Amino acid sequence: MKKIILVLILLNFNISHSFSNNELYEKIDLFGEVLEKIKKDYVDEVNQAEMIDSAINGVLQSLDPYSAYMSPSLFKEMQTDTRGEFGGLGIEIGMESGVVKVISPIDDTPAAQAGIKAGDYIVKIADEQVQGKSLMEAVKLMRGPINTSIKLTVRRKNVKKPLEFNIIRKIIEVKSVNSEIIGENKNLGYIRLKSFNENSDKQFIDTIKTFEKNSKINGYILDLRNNPGGLLSQAVNITDFFLDDGEIVSTKGRKASETRKFFAKKGDVIKGKPIIVLINNGSASASEIFAGALKDHKRAVILGENSYGKGSVQSIVPLRNGGGMRLTISKYYLPSGNSISEVGVTPDIVVEEIGEDFKIKSDNDNQLNYALKLFNS
Repeated sequence: MKKIILVLILLNFNISHSFSNNELYEKIDLFGEVLEKIKKDYVDEVNQAEMIDSAINGVLQSLDPYSAYMSPSLFKEMQTDTRGEFGGLGIEIGMESGVVKVISPIDDTPAAQAGIKAGDYIVKIADEQVQGKSLMEAVKLMRGPINTSIKLTVRRKNVKKPLEFNIIRKIIEVKSVNSEIIGENKNLGYIRLKSFNENSDKQFIDTIKTFEKNSKINGYILDLRNNPGGLLSQAVNITDFFLDDGEIVSTKGRKASETRKFFAKKGDVIKGKPIIVLINNGSASASEIFAGALKDHKRAVILGENSYGKGSVQSIVPLRNGGGMRLTISKYYLPSGNSISEVGVTPDIVVEEIGEDFKIKSDNDNQLNYALKLFNS
């Protein structure tokens, strides 16, 4: 019966011209045979419905790190407004080779304060192995009541032993913009952009306008390190502040509706003053659009480390069983025509991060200090 149901489900899809009917039926037969063998001979009794869910998720995750299946219960939970009841850790995560990878810890959140870093691999959540779980299942494990503790075990590049972090869940409220006037002569505007949320462009332009009232400001350092991205519209708006014309970014998908181009409007709000943009491995998505567009238009010098390479757009698709899936529907392309996906943005000047953290005026922040030297040279 399971096999018949599976056949009927698969036949709802249009069969590609490059994949003949016979080949498709052979694969369906093979899948059914594997299910029957498992049911009959596997050492422990198994739940076949859960197995098929895992198979569906495996198909999606074989496409890219961001596509994933959500069971009806998980999909419902993800849609529920739990504000004031559940807390988070403040990390953006993705999948890589079947394990959960930290794209970026967000500034001033429990994860960042505990010492989680971009590029960390989460191998256990509360002593439960992450290997084999979907991205959404990992997210669910990390969520929980506010002020409760969760233990994460991570593997870090160039560190032999796994690291353990006990992190207190909190409501994550991110203020997008921090800023300060820096430099030996107090002549540089430093703006740290932590995310691209609904109000980021307003916060950003208000900061710029305040700085521009100061006649001593003759350049800007824009810090997008560990910025996991956010809204495409915000990336376009904030990039547009510094360009007079030209393409900012394009999206390309199989459907015509997913293929779009976004252009700058006339008006550079800082009137051509020099810009250095700081990026690292935790700069992703909208951050890469911003840095990549300014680099391609030669409007800024990009300094730091190669960005993450998260250059795709996901859509949440409800399914007939009450579940849902995240499915990649298009990719971002820079004005040069280069894709961000899995490649990222390469800095004009590569400076590897050696400090444990980066803060305004921190002596340990070698990347910011390098940028300051460039302005002073």
